[in-house]
Amino acid sequence: MSKLPDLEGLAVFAKVVELRSFAAAAEDLAMSKATVSKAVTRLEERLGARLFNRTSRRLALTDAGQSLVERATRVLAEAQAAEEEASHQSSAPRGVVRLAVPMSLGITTLGPVLPAFFAAYPEVSVDLHLSDATVDLVGMGFDMALRIADLPDSSLVARRLRAVKRHVVASPAYWGKYGRPTHPASLAEHRGVTYGHQASPETWRFRNAAHEEVSIRPHSVIRANNGDVLVPSLIAGVGVAVLPDFIVGEALAAGMLEEVLTDWTASPIALHLVMPPGGPRPARVEALAGYLAKVLGGKG
Repeated sequence: MSKLPDLEGLAVFAKVVELRSFAAAAEDLAMSKATVSKAVTRLEERLGARLFNRTSRRLALTDAGQSLVERATRVLAEAQAAEEEASHQSSAPRGVVRLAVPMSLGITTLGPVLPAFFAAYPEVSVDLHLSDATVDLVGMGFDMALRIADLPDSSLVARRLRAVKRHVVASPAYWGKYGRPTHPASLAEHRGVTYGHQASPETWRFRNAAHEEVSIRPHSVIRANNGDVLVPSLIAGVGVAVLPDFIVGEALAAGMLEEVLTDWTASPIALHLVMPPGGPRPARVEALAGYLAKVLGGKG
């Protein structure tokens, strides 16, 4: 084996993973598809292991490929950052940033602040992926993501931007029919409208200033993997939900929903900016990260 690692092969492999396609990687790298294929084959031969399972319609990482992708992505990112610094691109960020964001947050909170970013950085573009599912940043080639959660320890670099308040809400008609609970334990007797993309979605946990903790499991009338789709059912009086302010804030302000149990707090969650490990990062990524931290950050 050569004393020098196959840096080109690693970078090409990372680009194929990022774009999920040999052809797309070839176009992005200004190479022929044959050159890209040969680079990956050469790397596979060097490592003695297949990195992809390839069919005419699907490209999937093998176990060996999955174990290599994080470091290969880091090699590519560091090489790009080094070139940008050497060519003075740090003063004028340019290129594409791949960003993953939960659907509702993207529409209500991120969308309105992006135009100002593009005005400040006209040579940076954003490939925005909206989904409430937690994406694999490294495996899917994302530069960063916004996540709303109580994040567990992981290899990702996470920056907490602000706390996210959740409200126990239902329509005035629902509270009139079923009664307003004065303690979270009473919610076990109510009809739940449940958001599915969270840890233990069927269990609602609460805590008050006296550090009393309560966990309940309401009967779910509807469960969905997106919060916005639940709001019409809430307004119609179908049930009660625990949802964040960026989903139910307008309906609360309009009086279509009413909050209860304001002296209790649902399990704490926060808005985080997360990125794959390693560095330095390209100037375009640092520019967007800094901007999002500024405009979306806050106290709490």
